[in-house]
Order: sequence, then structure tokens, then C-alpha cells
Amino acid sequence: MPTPNDLQKPEVLIPDCCNLGIVIRVLVAVNLLVLLVLLSRGQGRQHNFQEFIETTMLVELICLLSLLSLCGFRRLLEREMASAWMQRIVCGTVPTIICFVVIFTMSGLEWFVFSFPNLDLSLTMLFCFLIGLSVQHYFEMRTKAFSPALGEARLQALQARIRPHFLFNSLNAVLSLIRTEPRRAETALEDLADLFRVLMRDTRDMTTLSEEITLCKQYLAIEKIRLGERLDAQWTIQNLSALELSTTKIPALLLQPLLENAIHYGVEPATKQTTIFVTIQKSLDKIEVKVINTYHPYAQLSKGNHMALENIRQRLRLLYDIEAQLQTSQVDDQFIVELVFPQNK
Repeated sequence: MPTPNDLQKPEVLIPDCCNLGIVIRVLVAVNLLVLLVLLSRGQGRQHNFQEFIETTMLVELICLLSLLSLCGFRRLLEREMASAWMQRIVCGTVPTIICFVVIFTMSGLEWFVFSFPNLDLSLTMLFCFLIGLSVQHYFEMRTKAFSPALGEARLQALQARIRPHFLFNSLNAVLSLIRTEPRRAETALEDLADLFRVLMRDTRDMTTLSEEITLCKQYLAIEKIRLGERLDAQWTIQNLSALELSTTKIPALLLQPLLENAIHYGVEPATKQTTIFVTIQKSLDKIEVKVINTYHPYAQLSKGNHMALENIRQRLRLLYDIEAQLQTSQVDDQFIVELVFPQNK
């Protein structure tokens, strides 16, 4: 009988060429390479600048069409299985085919023949193939470079978020309810089991926005037993239907650490009821999350939870590049965390 590892789909090695950050990186790198090649010929700045403008028109057309095609191939491979070497070959072959089609189509135009009288089609196709392989290799190595951050994020999820005193306090709170409120105690144990089940998952796993919100509410319910009336949470969800909430994919454990920080820094030092405000809304093709909690400047608290925010930044950088961001700010007595990421990227 096949094991789960045997049935696991191969890792997708084709870069996410629909990502704005990847598109910008590729275009800048290729144009810079073209500029360096032209400058190395030593034909004068004015002549080099004119050649650079003409060449970039052709190069960027090939790059953009190749990136668009690879974006489609990546979406296909997310549903189908393909070996690692096949994906690498695709990354080199697609730009090569696009290069041939573009040059063959434009070879009948007078301005093209005048601008590129000595263009060697075979050499240009080889150049495109090598560039495609180089780009794929760079982003594959970049992903591996970020992998330790993902592993560290998982380790800190086990060491920081499943803190021994959190487990101890939660179990004590449940025990205090068993005789007086057995139904509530049972619900709390179920919430605790669900929370630990998710925290034990790989941080590279994806979940839905609806499931992440449910997990966060379960976490708040557990902390509510411990903190009592001091903890209050208000949720606001705007421009998102129930269907969008259940289909929007996000990294697992993306929102829960934000609420943990809010409780640790905003509720635990307080002596009266403190409200955590959570706003989730859709703006164009982005999901915007805002978590606001009271700031206590003189509270003596550990700094460990700040690592969770840095781990979230690293995960966002890997998954969404420049299309996602995590920002923190302080306004009067409020601490604000703003999270923005693409919808269904």
C-alpha cells in the first residue's frame, strides 16, 4: 500500500510568474544583462543607448509572453504531477519557443530587419533557453534559502505559541469548569485539540480564510476562560461573502499569532475589560487584515512574541514576494498591525 509520502505531489519548481515581484526581478535582470552586453562592445554611449532601446522592445516582449506562459504552466502543475527535471526543462523551453515565434512573426517587418540586420536566430534561442534555466534556478535556490525560515517558524510555533504555561493554564481553566459548566468544558477541550492539531501542521500548508477565522475564534474562546471579562474581541468582515471566505487560500497560522500578540501585549497587562478589534476586508484583489489592541508602555513583558511577526514577514516574502506586507504602528494608546496579501494568489 502506498504511503502518504509516495502519494505526495512533487514540489512546484516553476516560479510564480504571475507574481509582480518576480516579474519585476526578471525584467530588471534581463534588461541589465542586455545593457552590460551592449556596453561591452564599446561603441559609444549614444549608439549603445539607441541599441538598448530597440533591443529592450524585443527582449521585454519575449520576457512578458514567456512569464505569462509559465504562469499558466505553474497553475496547471498545481493540479497535475510533473517531475522536477521536467519543470526545469519547461522553464527553458517556453522562452525558447516564444523567442522563435516572436522573431519569426516580426522578421517580415521592415523596421525589425533594419534594427537587427545580423540577428542570429539559433544563438538568440539558445540565449533564451539559458536565461530561462537561470531564472528558474535562481528562484529555486531562493526558495531553499527561505526554507530554514519556514522551519524556524514551525519550531517557534511549537516553542512559543504552544507554551507550557499556556497549556497548563488552559487545562486548569477547563478543569475548573468540569463540575459547574461541563458543556463549556467539553467545548473548550475540543477547541484546544483543534488548535494543537493545526499548530502541529507544516507551516507551508495552506488553509482557507474561513478556517483560519474559525481557528482564531477557538483560540480566543480558550483564552477567554483564563482571562474572563478582561478579554473582548470584535470582528468586522467587509466585502467578503461566505463563498469567498471559504475559497480564499491563505497560509496556515497567519492570523492566530497576531491575536496572540494582541492578547499578550494588550489584554494580559490590563486590569479591566480590553477589546481587540479585528477587521478583515477585501479591497480590489487584496485581503486587508487589521488587528488593534491597547498599548501598555510600562508593562513588563517578554519580547519573544515579536519573533512571530518576523516569521510572518518571512513567510509572506516567500509566498507573495512584494505583493504582501505586514506593518505595525502605534497611535496614542493603540497598537495596530496591518496585514495585506493577494486573494487566491
